[in-house]
Amino acid sequence: MFKNSFRKTLSIPGLIKEVRTRFDKFRDIVPSRGLTLCDCLMSGLAIFGLKYPSLLQFDHYLDDKITRANLASLYGIKNAPSDTYLRERLDEVDPVSFRSIFKHLMHLLQRGKGLEGFEFFNHHYLLSIDGTGYFESTEIHCDQCCEKHHRNGKTTYYHQMLSAALVNPDHKEVFVLAPEPILQQDGHTKNDCERNAAKRLLMDLRREHPHMKLIIIEDGLSSNAPHIRLLKELNLHFILGAKPGDHEYLFNWVDNATTGVEKIDLTDERAVTHRFRYMNNVPLNESNSDLKVNFLEYWEIPTSGKFQHFSWVVDFTITQDNLMILMRGGRARWKIENETFNTLKNQGYNFEHNFGHGYKHLTTVFVYLMMLAFLIDQIQQRCCPLFKEALQAAKRKLYFWDKVRRAFFSFLIPDWGTLYKTIIKGVKPIPIAIYDSS
Repeated sequence: MFKNSFRKTLSIPGLIKEVRTRFDKFRDIVPSRGLTLCDCLMSGLAIFGLKYPSLLQFDHYLDDKITRANLASLYGIKNAPSDTYLRERLDEVDPVSFRSIFKHLMHLLQRGKGLEGFEFFNHHYLLSIDGTGYFESTEIHCDQCCEKHHRNGKTTYYHQMLSAALVNPDHKEVFVLAPEPILQQDGHTKNDCERNAAKRLLMDLRREHPHMKLIIIEDGLSSNAPHIRLLKELNLHFILGAKPGDHEYLFNWVDNATTGVEKIDLTDERAVTHRFRYMNNVPLNESNSDLKVNFLEYWEIPTSGKFQHFSWVVDFTITQDNLMILMRGGRARWKIENETFNTLKNQGYNFEHNFGHGYKHLTTVFVYLMMLAFLIDQIQQRCCPLFKEALQAAKRKLYFWDKVRRAFFSFLIPDWGTLYKTIIKGVKPIPIAIYDSS
């Protein structure tokens, strides 16, 4: 017996419909040649939604009438483009256009109570922010490429983005917001690039989600005065990494303090010792002594004796009642690496494959489409019983996507429900031959 089938919006048919409606509003500046921009965008989404390993394979299967029929029934694609034409059309799309879609899907997730139980502390959500690269070459480049100049005179061209995702240490799902590309004009060092991109990301975030209560969690690059002042200005709480080598003044202040420093050891049921040292109202550094933060240091010491050490600056007043919670929030930053980037690299999305660079925006557009497909999958994983049942039947995500592709290429599939139920029951749809009567 199948579980409750599909919710109206928080399942694949509803989400695809919502995305297609918004793709249809994108400004099209290229003569269509019989193919709409919406069909090109939906084809790009289908590539990442179905986990095609390359555009070449997508183009290869377009000659198959079953594939075209399934693209129509599942994604509403009336006329799918070739890989070459797809690259040409998507290269002209302004990546900023995608922001409204991420915002809308997050709104649907909230309105549909998909985030119930996802709040972390004081009715706030954790938002993890981190950067990653998605293109690198010594030859291919565009005007948006960042450049790395080597001592031997060679230049490496690359693209990076700053990604943000709602995370919770008690849940597997992560919900990505629209990523922020790191552009050539952002600078030539990691610090400059990420800091400048972070300003845009946070400003857009607060404009698009003005009432969402958020705790920003980031690495040690972000625990600097300008960034913290911006977070405060935007009414965003924070748990930011702080390393001894980068914050010598801060650590010396705590080391030399005669009052205000608290220490506590807690032992859990696994006999793991959780050692804390914390102090409230500490100056961030010597040049910004007026900017006060709260300092939290933590050691995890298992019975083996091999410990881990972490330290953060936070804006919540630290007490013995909340230090364990704040520690778990700070460590949840890794979920954007483990549950987002690693999933995109190792669970079928082929994040590290170069689907195309183009001359303007192509490589960035592909990243937006991949992240959009990932968000749709994560929403399904949290909110769609039928998807979860099919995923459980396949045992592993890679097996699940393999079953999806095999059915997609082999049989006529009238709708998503039939596809998922086929995987759950372990049976094949009835094959229907398509004859060319021309």
